[in-house]
Amino acid sequence: MLFDCDGVLVDSEPITNGVLRDMLEERGWTLSPLECMQRFIGKAVKDETALIEAHTGQPLTEDWMVRFRERRNAGLTRDLKPIPGAVKAVAKIHAVFESRIACASGADRFKVELQLQKCGLMPYFKGRIFSGHEMPRSKPFPDVYLAAAAALGIQPARCAVVEDTVTGVAAGVAAGATVFGYSPPQAGHDAPEALRRAGAVIVFADMAALAKLVGAAVPH
Repeated sequence: MLFDCDGVLVDSEPITNGVLRDMLEERGWTLSPLECMQRFIGKAVKDETALIEAHTGQPLTEDWMVRFRERRNAGLTRDLKPIPGAVKAVAKIHAVFESRIACASGADRFKVELQLQKCGLMPYFKGRIFSGHEMPRSKPFPDVYLAAAAALGIQPARCAVVEDTVTGVAAGVAAGATVFGYSPPQAGHDAPEALRRAGAVIVFADMAALAKLVGAAVPH
């Protein structure tokens, strides 16, 4: 069982995108919070360098990325909370699958570990955390999910993936896994269908339902 992190386990997207929106505005590119989420959710900021440079007219330097990560990490440390029901769902699945679970995120390792630690999820994933920043290619490519499956010693086709974005669902599908799409009401009425079109087999809105859904659909 392979979990994305942001938006699936932890409610980090509003915090991270708020920092990004503010820093882009400081460079002259004004976006609403919704527009920023729509453009960047599920994507690594560094992978959007060309887009950001085109709209700001300024190079995306390593110094800027360092400041972004510092401000992002401060916001996460101060305000981050788990997705409602996620901790209980992970605890149940961890027990049922006898610890054969992993976190496979497109984010940098420091961020992922900070978030799991703050939200009480680290005990379930310690030693089984995978970052897209450490792979040849980030999501929507399958590299991080393939690495996680290999480390667990499980064929990707026998893995379930939990994702909340089209980019992430595409990565799980490309890996050959069965993808569950998490789409809470605040994601918008178009979000569930977008996840289905990307290849999610089951789309659900309440994390409390995940353990039962996975138990019915995935052998263990």
